[in-house]
Amino acid sequence: MGDGAIDLAAAAAERRQRASVVARGAASRRRRWELVGESALEWLIRLCGVSAIVFVFGIFFFVLREGAGFLFHGLNLRQFLFSTEWYPTSQSNVRYGVLALIVGTFSVTTLAMLIAVPFGLGAAVFVSEFCSRRMREGLKIVIELLAAIPSVVWGFIGLGVLNPLIQKVFRVPVGLNVLNGALLLALMSVPIMVSIGEDALKAVPDSYREAALALGATRWQIVYRVLLPAAKNGLLAAVLLGVGRAVGETMAVLMATGHAVNIPHSPFDPVRTLTATIAAELGEAAAGSQHYQVLFIIGILLFSITFVVNFTADLVVKGIRKR
Repeated sequence: MGDGAIDLAAAAAERRQRASVVARGAASRRRRWELVGESALEWLIRLCGVSAIVFVFGIFFFVLREGAGFLFHGLNLRQFLFSTEWYPTSQSNVRYGVLALIVGTFSVTTLAMLIAVPFGLGAAVFVSEFCSRRMREGLKIVIELLAAIPSVVWGFIGLGVLNPLIQKVFRVPVGLNVLNGALLLALMSVPIMVSIGEDALKAVPDSYREAALALGATRWQIVYRVLLPAAKNGLLAAVLLGVGRAVGETMAVLMATGHAVNIPHSPFDPVRTLTATIAAELGEAAAGSQHYQVLFIIGILLFSITFVVNFTADLVVKGIRKR
């Protein structure tokens, strides 16, 4: 009996040892697969990050390739940048001057930002700091729906609603002008500013608010002296995204600004933007022609303007951080 019990105990110990070895092997295999999975996921994330850079350079290369022939061989850059005469289809005297288009783009965008920035950042402060939770959720849904409206629908609103309204209120003969396009761009930019601005304000630690309350600050003093300085980088990013949305908009400004090539002297003058020019004329230009290549050169110009805006903003943010 004693020997049988010893044998049973030895067999049980051997089984436990085998089970332990099998478990360690399975754990080792699981660990190996986990490492492989983590490595694959890490490389996938890296690929996604690098792909953004590749796509940007790919887009720039495509646009540059289409317009490089006329850009480096035949285009008068001085006339192109500083002339207001845009007659790409003239039979006797073809002229490619985009100064009026550049001024039209910046006039509409600047007026739109003057309207959108106070409303967008003010709405972000209200949603973040002053409204109740139920109202906040409702406002977020409305803002997201506002951002989801297609640009062509905004263009129809500019044609059918704002056009007669501007004519009636300001007593001007034409309602398709800088003001019409700026109002539409402001409405299209506000949702982006509100969403990004609200996230930036929410990212400010609650300890900042609690410390300001402990010092006896009012809610407005907390917003002005604590939250806005602490969230300035995120708020600046919100404004820049709004600017990018306004500069790159096409259909709304094509339908609402009057599409006239001239330098505006008031908000009630019709203008034409760079993006609207590309959208309106690219389909009619013969592939490979000078007109076709000039439209791609305008795309290069838009790309350069966007780069300068983002680069300047990056310098401003770095300067703010150093302070």
